[in-house]
Amino acid sequence: MSVQPDSKISNSTFLLTGFPGLEREYPWLSIPFSCIYAMVLLGNCLVLHVIRTEPSLHEPMFYFLAMLALTDLCMGLSTVHTVLGILWGISQEIGLDACIAQTFFVHGLSCMESGVLLAMAFDRFTAICNPLRYTSILTNMRIITIGVAILGRSFLFITAPIVRLKFFHYCHPHILSHSFCLHQDLLRLACSDIRFNSFYALALVICTLFLDSVLILISYISILHSVLTIASRDERLKSLKTCVSHICAVLVFYIPIIGLTMVHRFGKHLSPVVHVLMGNIYILFPPLMNPIIYSVKTQQIRSRIQRWITKQN
Repeated sequence: MSVQPDSKISNSTFLLTGFPGLEREYPWLSIPFSCIYAMVLLGNCLVLHVIRTEPSLHEPMFYFLAMLALTDLCMGLSTVHTVLGILWGISQEIGLDACIAQTFFVHGLSCMESGVLLAMAFDRFTAICNPLRYTSILTNMRIITIGVAILGRSFLFITAPIVRLKFFHYCHPHILSHSFCLHQDLLRLACSDIRFNSFYALALVICTLFLDSVLILISYISILHSVLTIASRDERLKSLKTCVSHICAVLVFYIPIIGLTMVHRFGKHLSPVVHVLMGNIYILFPPLMNPIIYSVKTQQIRSRIQRWITKQN
């Protein structure tokens, strides 16, 4: 079913966009998307289960990994009903309240993932640059404090602009450009004064995603400087190998964000399918890839999963 403006649509109802021009292929497209969501849910649940049940993984590094897996799991759960609802032909409509709630979780979880990646960079920095004080610096209480701070920063700061969306007047056709709701998408349809939301959102991106990426870069410059002072080549490689999984997770998170930003800013001439595809990559790629990265690159998790599979067989 293609998305068309409909005068019968309520003022509090919006139409989500699937893949324009590919409506007849939705039954086939639903198969890979269903598999991806199943992998997102199962993969992150598996990582959480392994960390919870394996005493040897009760360390700061794996506590932060559990935070990352939980964030990715929630990101998948926050969008699965609208993305698959379109592809399965259930519904393309979403109410304003549900759309605002989804916007709150999508942007909050994105900010939370950035914060967790920064905390993981601090973990690697402490483990490599200050190994003798690692356990005394990253105590359980301090890890809980970091987790609560990340959670508070992610959701409290976005509350004000998200709540304002409820009181805007939406006079443009209620057709969203993705299969889920985003803050900038709703602003595009509003005829109210959106200056506060626009400037606040920009400041929030600079103070969270951009600042986090800069701090992660600084931490790895410090790590590299510390590793280069190690005399043994084998020890240098061993230290750097502990960072490979995290570097991959950082790239998997930030590259889709940069790609989606570039498409929105410079790709107005591109097909709507490209915009929808980039939006889905931004939402699904990190939650899909992170469990794979850490299952393959982290020896403790890989061996525990192998033992668990062997035991089941």
